[in-house]
Amino acid sequence: MAPKGKGGGKAGKGGDSGSSDAKAQGPKGGGNAVKVRHILCEKHGKAMEAMEKLKSGQRFSEVASQYSEDKARQGGDLGWMTRGSMVGPFQEAAFALPVSSMDKPVFTDPPVKTKFGYHIIMVEGRK
Repeated sequence: MAPKGKGGGKAGKGGDSGSSDAKAQGPKGGGNAVKVRHILCEKHGKAMEAMEKLKSGQRFSEVASQYSEDKARQGGDLGWMTRGSMVGPFQEAAFALPVSSMDKPVFTDPPVKTKFGYHIIMVEGRK
């Protein structure tokens, strides 16, 4: 009986500390990360074209491969990015978006303007 009790205690402890740690670190930028994809276009017109493709139901990764003008051409995947590692407007938009899938992406509309150009951003995960 004792090992069962121990196991339950451990699991409860781990679960509690994991969630409260993430929340506690959030504002400082310690444990806040998002898994981001984006489509970056230098010209507003091109970003709007990409936006139309997304709205017509094309997969985010396909549109990113066709339209994005940066190194994240492989479907626009930027991977996990933490608070403080992105330019201001991009970061604000990324952390404001809900988590969504490539089949039903929730993306920034209108595109977010930064010094790099116009970004259409979607978030695939959060931790």
